[in-house]
Order: sequence, then C-alpha cells, then structure tokens
Amino acid sequence: MLAALIKKELLALVRDVHGLAALFVMPVIFIIIMSLALKDYYSPPQRSLRYAVDAQDTGALATSLAIAWQRHHGTPEALPADWQQQLRDGRLKYVLVLQRGLSDELALPSLPTTARIQLLAEPGLDGNLFNTLKAELAGNAGELKARTALAETDAPPPPPDASMHALVRAERFGNRGPRPSAVQQNVPAWLVFGMFFVIASLSSLVVAERGSGTLARLQSLGVPRGVLLASKALPYLGVNALQAALMLAVGVWLMPLLGGDALSLAGIHWGALLTALFAIGLAAVSMALALACAVRTHAQAAAIGPIANVLMAAIGGIMVPKFVMPAAMQKLAELSPMNWGLEALLNVLLRGGDVASTLPHVLRLGGFAALMFLIALLLFQRPAR
Repeated sequence: MLAALIKKELLALVRDVHGLAALFVMPVIFIIIMSLALKDYYSPPQRSLRYAVDAQDTGALATSLAIAWQRHHGTPEALPADWQQQLRDGRLKYVLVLQRGLSDELALPSLPTTARIQLLAEPGLDGNLFNTLKAELAGNAGELKARTALAETDAPPPPPDASMHALVRAERFGNRGPRPSAVQQNVPAWLVFGMFFVIASLSSLVVAERGSGTLARLQSLGVPRGVLLASKALPYLGVNALQAALMLAVGVWLMPLLGGDALSLAGIHWGALLTALFAIGLAAVSMALALACAVRTHAQAAAIGPIANVLMAAIGGIMVPKFVMPAAMQKLAELSPMNWGLEALLNVLLRGGDVASTLPHVLRLGGFAALMFLIALLLFQRPAR
C-alpha cells in the first residue's frame, strides 16, 4: 500500500511541470545570475564605474597619474559637454579634475598643502566606494611624488602617508539629497520588489474567478474586457500605494528604533516621488494582469509569478546593488523594469532629483505598463479551457 501511495505522489509530482520548474530550474537560474552579479563583490568594482577625466594640467606628471589610474579603472569616457548634469543624474559615476599646477606640485619634495586633484562623484555613489576612490587617488599621487623625488635627489622622499590627502578634494557633485546609507538604498530597492509582488495575489484571484465561472458570467452580462481588467488593476494600485506608505514609514520611524539609520525624506521633491511610485505601481499591476491572464491553474500562478519576480529582482539590482556588478551584468540590469523603478526612486531619494530627472525611467515604466496591459487584453480574449 505504501509503495502504491508513493508511486501516486511521484506521478503527481512529475505531471506538475511548473512545480518541478520551481524546484529545479529556478535555483539553477538563480545561482547563475547571482554568481555573475557578485563576481566582483570580493574585489573592488571600481573598474566597472563610468568616469571621465578633466585634464586641466597636461604636464608629464599629471599625465602619468591619469595613465596609472586608467590601468586599474579602465579607459575613461571622453569628457561630455554636459558632464555636470550627467554627474547629477548618476549617468557618470565620477569625474577626476586634474587642476593646473598638479605636475609642479608632484615635482616638489615637500608634502602638499593645496588640493590639486578633485574627485567629483555622483550623489548616490556608495560611501565605501567614495572613500576608497579618494584614498586610492591620494596613494597614487604619493607614490608618484616619491618616485619623482628619488629620481631627482638622493634625499629620502616624503612618505606617501595620510598627509597626501591634502592634495585630493573629494565631494559629491550637486548633492541636494541626503547622504547615501544602507537604509537610503535598501528601502527603495525592497519597496520596488514588494510592489511587483502583487503578481502572485492577482494571478491566483483571476484563476479562482475563471474556475468558479465568475468571469464568464460577467462577460455574458456584456461587461467589456477592458473594464474587467481595469476593475482588477485599480484596487491593486491602491494596495501598492499602501505598500509604499508602509515601507517609507518603516524607513523613517522604525529603523532608528532598531538601531539603524533613518530614511531621510527632507528636501525631496514630493511630486517626483509620487510620479515614480505611480509609474512603478502601474508597471507592476499591468505585468501582474498579463501573467494572470496567461496562467490557467493555481499551480502555474503559484510558481510562475514568484519566480518571475525573484529573477527580475536578482537581475535588476534589487538583491545585488548594480554598482558591484560586472559591466555586462550592469547592462543586463538596465533591461529590468524593477531597475527602472529603482533608479527613479534613487534619483529622488539620493540625488535630489525632480520630475524631469525621473522622466526617462517613468516613460519606460509607462511604456512597459501599456505593453503588458495590451498583452493582458489579448490573452483575456482567449476562451477558457
């Protein structure tokens, strides 16, 4: 009897294709994505950061410093005409300004007293990376000064110690938002993830209504398909709004009570924040509708929605910050709707951005939402099996 019952369970398991995918395929894909995304986590990820150099000093020593930096950080971008705006928006991660007189300063045997190197970072750059870049600049300059002193005189050169930091001035360019912290970056990331998780709930609801005949009865009464879909989307947009309010409240009030940093909303552009949250909710609910109309069973709804959500989060910089990913994975992250939503929120919460700064991401989310709603409408027209 036991053997027969075991055989029955195994047959049921083998026939559950979506359940098997959740058990075997998703972990494999997740391992691949996370391993690639974290490939550079234990080594400095600075080489993948997009940067430019403003070489105001073209002397030999200043040029040598720029070449040494390039060896470890990759080829810089040509300095764009709108580099200040690109820094504010986070499209450029940092700019090195090699000021006039840098070569003369590096040729002197004495320790510097005037900053000749500027590190201008985008406002949302991770704090550890920011400090690492500043320290590395000071170390490279000190090493170059020491080698120059040794080549020109028999006197011992000044040690490349912390005193060389006077040569480097580092700042976050145009920073109108709060200082980056774990809370400032994690709250928007998991807020986006939570808003997209309506996929599982909405899919199960549509499957249940289809199975009970509710949808068929409503259609027989002449209710347009678009109205039916909109009637499901609007309540979940309200759910998304409550999610956003709750998670922002957790960051502002609960995290300090637990010993963490508080989420700062001081000085942010509220219109930009609300616009970004609405676009994220629209994209999340529209995608949920498309998947809800595509699945036919509770097993499919329970497997496909969460799997899609987790994989989008892994790719889109939710589970792994985009700045620690290799360059190829960063390009892949930019294809994820979750990443568009996250970048829109970071523009507001970290970079002090307004509606115009979030508009590129908001338009992408809006276009994605329109496409998903159209797919949902087309799939909704299929006769129930």
